[in-house]
Amino acid sequence: IMGLTILAWGNSSQDLIANMAVAKKGLSTMAITASFAGPVFNIMVGLGIGLTILTRQSHTPGDPVPVYLNNPLRVGFLFAILNGILVIICGVVVGKGVIPKRFGYVAMMLYAAYVVASLTL
Repeated sequence: IMGLTILAWGNSSQDLIANMAVAKKGLSTMAITASFAGPVFNIMVGLGIGLTILTRQSHTPGDPVPVYLNNPLRVGFLFAILNGILVIICGVVVGKGVIPKRFGYVAMMLYAAYVVASLTL
């Protein structure tokens, strides 16, 4: 529960403040890019370094490393993909290059659904 709420909010609050400040200055494209680039960087670098250390410590080179996706991880990936699809649909198809303001409410409802789905697993 802490990973879904307190730790996630504490980790993301600085990004939220920075992205809102950038968006208020009229640089909405930069704010949206930063919203996606930060988490992608964390996943790529975090997984890359973690898996590199894991393979060097516990496996011989060339052996596959078993990775198991439990249900909370699957739900997280599903909601991340769903959010990306919704951003594309709202920004390209519906908004014709502009993401509508009401998408913020949709994103917040999607996050609430994610928290509920993760807690029920």
